[in-house]
Amino acid sequence: MKTLLILRHAKSSWKNTGLADHDRPLAKRGQRDAPRMGRLLRDENLTPDLILSSTAKRALDTAEAVAEASGYEGEVESRPEFYMAGPEAYLRALRALSDDYECVMVIGHNPGLAELVEVLTGEAEAMPTAALAQVALTLKRWRDLSDETEGRLVNTWRARELE
Repeated sequence: MKTLLILRHAKSSWKNTGLADHDRPLAKRGQRDAPRMGRLLRDENLTPDLILSSTAKRALDTAEAVAEASGYEGEVESRPEFYMAGPEAYLRALRALSDDYECVMVIGHNPGLAELVEVLTGEAEAMPTAALAQVALTLKRWRDLSDETEGRLVNTWRARELE
């Protein structure tokens, strides 16, 4: 059994209109919500064994805040292929992982993450900023993961619901 945690980046800032989309930082709300989601992971005993993040600034900033607040001890791995990706990019990256990882978190963007949740669970789930989905996968090996894998949506959390 593997656990996949799917987290959409926290709220980003649109203040500097000259910035490229990839370079947008977190807004104040995002700076507050990202560590909140990390504490939730720690409190739920879901601190991941590995965190994979889009290279977008807002995603990496979210990943670092979540990692610190959750007690994650590894390095956040940045994945350029996650930037604005569809579900297949996430599945491809996950299939390449070592089976030593039991609980893995991916951090990225919509609509790809909402589509990933639906592909793996059959459930359409809204994924606003800083939304987290916990998916249980009946797999022993990551390489067996595919869009045919039937996962179970265990829980979803939204930062605004934790206030």
